[in-house]
Amino acid sequence: MSASAWGLLALFLGLLALLAWPIGRWLAAVCRGDLPRWMHRLESPVFRLAGVDPAQSMPWHHYALSLLAFNGLGALALYGLQRAQAVLPLNPMGMGAVSADSAFNTAVSFVSNTNWQGYAGEATMSHLTQMLGMSVQNFLSAATGIAVAFALARGFASRGQAVAGQPRQAGRVGNFWADITRITLWLLVPLSFAIAVLLAGQGVIQNFGASATVHTLEPVTFDAPALDAAGQPVLDASGAPVLAAQQSTTQTLAMGPVASQEAIKMLGTNGGGFFNANSAHPYENPTALSNFIQMLAIFLIPTALCFAFGRVVGDMRQGLAVLAAMALMFTVAVVVLTGAEQAGNPLLAALGADQAASALQSGGNMEGKEVRFGIDASALFAAVTTAASCGAVNLMHDSLTPLGGMVPLVLMQLGEVVFGGVGSGLYGMLVFAILAVFIAGLMIGRTPEYLGKKIEVQEMKLTSIAILVTP
Repeated sequence: MSASAWGLLALFLGLLALLAWPIGRWLAAVCRGDLPRWMHRLESPVFRLAGVDPAQSMPWHHYALSLLAFNGLGALALYGLQRAQAVLPLNPMGMGAVSADSAFNTAVSFVSNTNWQGYAGEATMSHLTQMLGMSVQNFLSAATGIAVAFALARGFASRGQAVAGQPRQAGRVGNFWADITRITLWLLVPLSFAIAVLLAGQGVIQNFGASATVHTLEPVTFDAPALDAAGQPVLDASGAPVLAAQQSTTQTLAMGPVASQEAIKMLGTNGGGFFNANSAHPYENPTALSNFIQMLAIFLIPTALCFAFGRVVGDMRQGLAVLAAMALMFTVAVVVLTGAEQAGNPLLAALGADQAASALQSGGNMEGKEVRFGIDASALFAAVTTAASCGAVNLMHDSLTPLGGMVPLVLMQLGEVVFGGVGSGLYGMLVFAILAVFIAGLMIGRTPEYLGKKIEVQEMKLTSIAILVTP
């Protein structure tokens, strides 16, 4: 790995730790409900309107049912929005209703923080659907993951006594409605606003205009199937389409509120892009600095949650141990991936292609990568996004070398717990920690315990299910 790649990795990890530490303190305060008085005054009308007592803690099964009901309603709302977008406002390009199967696929994908996309955003979704549908679920799915991490941390912290921040309720895991509201209002919205402003300053577009048609500097010539009077392709004797030369002198540039969606897309480890090309698109990720900001945003909350976990359970060493394990595996992944990509393609080298890094080129395997990012930033982005279960991409992973492509696959096969998604990375890694503690306890002949909780048959059954089911 080159010196520049080492420097980029060191800068990334250093800034990440610097930014995540204070956010971790704030996350712990949000988890405990230790908010400034003015924040309580602002959120109180919301709770009164919803009929929620934020101090009323829930048993785990009530918390889980509330979570499932909330996200189920979110999926229905997103499905309905896509089906009705043709008659709704903020649709300057006149996008029609999304088909039933695609709308269902997208609704389930975004509500579950999967963000698998079977459509091209700029050609399928209206501005309203992108904002009220995709962006809203980017916030709520991320808040759901953090809420589950909060509930687990409270369970470890309770030790059979009153839960931190919930003194009136012993042995419970908090209030889901209070958690989802506070996480969204006091964490995700402020951070997303700041990141959106930074991205807009780098050139990420933010508007409500229709797509713009511009004239290209040079005409583009291409072959396309010839059409008959009915608009059907003309076929030759063998049944293949007859190709005719075509020439284009214009290009359509998609517009929309991208910066605001891009911020929470990264911060919430969602990954579903406004454009089909995702973060390789110059309107989503125009500069090397915007690329660096997006990578930091992906890891910011997963890292901060490790610090917050240590504070909530009353033992910072536990949070630091989880973070150290994540950081070690991530560093190894980046070194292998970057080294493999910098080495280039041996088949091209045999043909005499120049793959050496120089002032004029990044060198190495540049297939499927953006020149404005080069090998170092592209490889780091690939490791970050697959480690964090974020679907964002700024390069084509299928174009990686065999060894380089192995790294994203391994990170995904680990269950995406190397930092992982917001919330899911922490509780996924804690599952492995419980398994490790159980095995260690058996080896030394004592009853396994983690944070004062005995690990017995029931806990190991649930741990095994969690490990075997994912990914």
